[in-house]
Amino acid sequence: MNTEECSCSRALLESSSLSSSSADPVDAVIFVGVSLTLGAASKHLCGTRVPHTIVLLLLGVALGCLEYNTKIGLGKVGVGIRLWANINPDLLLYVFLPALIFEGSFAMDYHQIKRCMVQMLLLAGPGVLISTFCIGTAVKFTFPYNWDWKTSLLLGGLLSATDPVAVVALLKELGASKKLSTLIEGESMMNDGISIVVYQLFYQMVLGRSFSIGDLIKFLIQNSLGAVAVGLAFGVASLLWLRFIFNDKMIGIALTLAVSYCAYFTAQDGAGVSGILTVMTVAMFYTAVARTAFKGDNDQSLLHFWETVSYIANTLIFVLCGVIVAKGAFHSGIHFENSGTSWGYVLLLYFLVQVARMIVVGILYPFLQYFGYGLDWKEALIVIWSGLRGAVALSLSLSVKRASDKSYSFHLNQEMGALFVFFTSGIVFLTIVVNGSTTQFILHSLSMDKLSATKMCILEYTRYEMLDKAMEALGDFGDDELGTPDWSTMKKYITCLSSLEGRKLRPHNELETSNYQTKTTLSDMRVRLLNGVRAAYWGMIDNGRITQATSTLLIQSIDEAVDLIIDEPLCDWNILKAHVHFPRYYRFLQMTFFPSKLVTHFMVERLVSACYICTAFLRAHRIARTQLHEFFGESEIASLVITESDVEGEEAKKILEDIHLTFPEVLDVVKTRQTTYSVLSSLRKYLQNLEKSGLLEKKETLQIDDDVQDDLKKLLKKPPSVKMPKLSEMQSVHPLLASLPSVIRESIESSTEKIMKMSKVTLYREGSKTNGIWLISSGIVKFSSKRRHMHSLPLTFSHGSTLGLYEVLIGKPYICDIITDSVVHCFFIDSGKILSVLRSYSAVEEFFWKESATIMAKLVLPQTFEKMALQEIRVLMAERSLMKTYTKGDIIVIHQGVIGFILEGSVKTQDAREVLVTSPAALLPSQEYLGFRSLETPGADNYQVETRARMDCPERKNFTLGAQAPDHTSSSAPLAEAHALKPFSFALVPDTQDAQK
Repeated sequence: MNTEECSCSRALLESSSLSSSSADPVDAVIFVGVSLTLGAASKHLCGTRVPHTIVLLLLGVALGCLEYNTKIGLGKVGVGIRLWANINPDLLLYVFLPALIFEGSFAMDYHQIKRCMVQMLLLAGPGVLISTFCIGTAVKFTFPYNWDWKTSLLLGGLLSATDPVAVVALLKELGASKKLSTLIEGESMMNDGISIVVYQLFYQMVLGRSFSIGDLIKFLIQNSLGAVAVGLAFGVASLLWLRFIFNDKMIGIALTLAVSYCAYFTAQDGAGVSGILTVMTVAMFYTAVARTAFKGDNDQSLLHFWETVSYIANTLIFVLCGVIVAKGAFHSGIHFENSGTSWGYVLLLYFLVQVARMIVVGILYPFLQYFGYGLDWKEALIVIWSGLRGAVALSLSLSVKRASDKSYSFHLNQEMGALFVFFTSGIVFLTIVVNGSTTQFILHSLSMDKLSATKMCILEYTRYEMLDKAMEALGDFGDDELGTPDWSTMKKYITCLSSLEGRKLRPHNELETSNYQTKTTLSDMRVRLLNGVRAAYWGMIDNGRITQATSTLLIQSIDEAVDLIIDEPLCDWNILKAHVHFPRYYRFLQMTFFPSKLVTHFMVERLVSACYICTAFLRAHRIARTQLHEFFGESEIASLVITESDVEGEEAKKILEDIHLTFPEVLDVVKTRQTTYSVLSSLRKYLQNLEKSGLLEKKETLQIDDDVQDDLKKLLKKPPSVKMPKLSEMQSVHPLLASLPSVIRESIESSTEKIMKMSKVTLYREGSKTNGIWLISSGIVKFSSKRRHMHSLPLTFSHGSTLGLYEVLIGKPYICDIITDSVVHCFFIDSGKILSVLRSYSAVEEFFWKESATIMAKLVLPQTFEKMALQEIRVLMAERSLMKTYTKGDIIVIHQGVIGFILEGSVKTQDAREVLVTSPAALLPSQEYLGFRSLETPGADNYQVETRARMDCPERKNFTLGAQAPDHTSSSAPLAEAHALKPFSFALVPDTQDAQK
């Protein structure tokens, strides 16, 4: 493209009918003013009765006809019309398309785009090729111009471009269903980009360039996939920039506008790929990833700006299209005015275009039915009829004419260029006027614009609610200085509520007459609750309660859940669970040589994200449930949906409870971030209210507001981080290590290995070789075993537990499975280190045995000790228990008030049964009734030692078997004193005086 073609002023001045002296570039501005005035007037007068785009096109045709086909002339306005009518076609696309494509794509729902993507690609890919072949073939054999295949297919590719500008503008006005609108809009944008690629291909072939099959495939792939790559690059770069912008809507708006034009120019002129597909990719990337980056007023300002840009651009481009159509049809210099044959071929071509569109949808219909949301025959008919042509097709035809004026090729001459403009102008006019004006009628005839019975009943119920609100508002005025308002006169002006008759009925009362209607009403109620949840999420984004990444996940979960509620209960939590629990690759990171500190950082950040998701989910559902109940009252169907919402929140509550038990630091940080943001935001609102009330001047407000915004920036860029306890701090608070003398503790601490384990990870398995002990610092682990008597109650262990010590002391394999039930911070001590300590410091042996008895008490007698706090059992074993070692042949007598825990060895009952009892087991008096009795615990009083046995015998007067123990815990300091001060006794029956002491 040369300098003359790239210059806007020179492009506007190019006109065969104007001399350089009479054409002033300033006159081009008059056309803009006249077009916007006509657009505003038509929208004001016609309202929504006639599609606005059709009126604009007809006004443009009228202006063109007055200027080109009458002797009246329009003076300066006419000069402006001629300047714009002769605009460079490339410049036309460069000026209008980036903004219109960006606005149309940015306003689309990303979730629905994702669901309809395959359908869009089918219509825009194979669909364009089929349409090009059908139209080109029909033109080749029915038109009398002796065009070759290349020229015929060039016209076919040009007319296969369903213009997104025309389609999007029409669908917005007609109010078609959102899913159908998304499919048609997305298809028109992709179709346009691919059609231009196909047009460029045949255009090069008409000019004499030849392509092999490989060249064709390479050309199409480069232009299509290359556009996606360029669009993603611009999207990522601009998103990174946006992260450094805080609360500055002007910069955000300017950045999005600049990105749309820079991306289009870079794609078209720099990379040689489709600019339309590039801008569409950028806008969709924004919709998918960066939409939540614009908060509150910034988001609304951005949407309003792009709506205004879209309205102005649409007004100008449709009026200009009308002018170009008038010029191409009535002022082409060819024989169109003297003969009606060409007009007949325009009508024939319009028919062929519709037939080609029907063939495309017909061939692809089975696939369109299968993918995405599906497509029924009514929607397929609308897809066929909504294939409008507009500015893109006109610009391409003008490019052909522009090239034909400068070409002396037999295949590309001035007559052919004029015919291309004439036929394209006719198709644009007919599709917009005929198809555009009748689409609303077709939608109405197919009952596609009607509300369902459920929605109609809810609307009627809403009117009654509005009447109640009106009466409340009337009561608020009351009797004041002006007196009482005249209600009878007021009703004449409140006509929206005048048609209400009878008493107010709940919507569900009228609809619960059949299973189908109940199902429909139930799904509708779920949608309303999810819409309330979505609105609550957006409110939390504005209030700073959730991060941008979290908000994207939450919004997407609602979009996906809405698709599933027809056949399933509420399921947005099921969608979020994958983002709350740890993915499998985290385990792989732990198993590799990946730095443990980095893995810990990733896991903590995952927990922070889980807290944000769970708290936002619970809060949003609570708000939505309240709104649903307040609006529908005691509705059975509303109650069912509210119950579903309650059930969904149970798992989220449990996750937060587990995090509170395991990592309270995470919850503290999340709460601190949210509270800090809320306080700073409230301070900004307070300053704004002071300014509105006149107590502060604007300069004063700005000075303080800048300080508050600096604090907000600092909070967002560097928020409070989770500070995990140091290794020494975590070791010092564990009861086992805290109770040991400093010399022994330091020796063990130097050999401990700090480990963070995810949920559902096995620490050790039953029957595996004992290699060490596990000290649980934070988190929850659960016990499981193949032994039948250990399956009666689910057992869990948390902070302060010492696991595996019993197996190390007896020198046998692990007796059960220990599996993490949450994220766990723990320490691992090798068994060799424990045995080394025992050899060096024999005095700690009994302490280790008593510590192991603390865990074994819960395993052997879960009904008795499962509800007792672990520290309470530890104190019981330390202060109210006796430990003794027996040799073979010794007789053991179990008295009332005593439990005998066999920790090592085996005994046999001294009765007729002579049952052998092996460790670990609990020996109980036979006279006492137990709610639970393990298989190794027969009822007997006397036992004979078979092999060397070790027993620990705690008193039972401070707890009741089978009942819940008192809920209190003791610190580890008294435990250390108990071991240091209380002498060990070898008597089986506790000494009362010693106990009192």
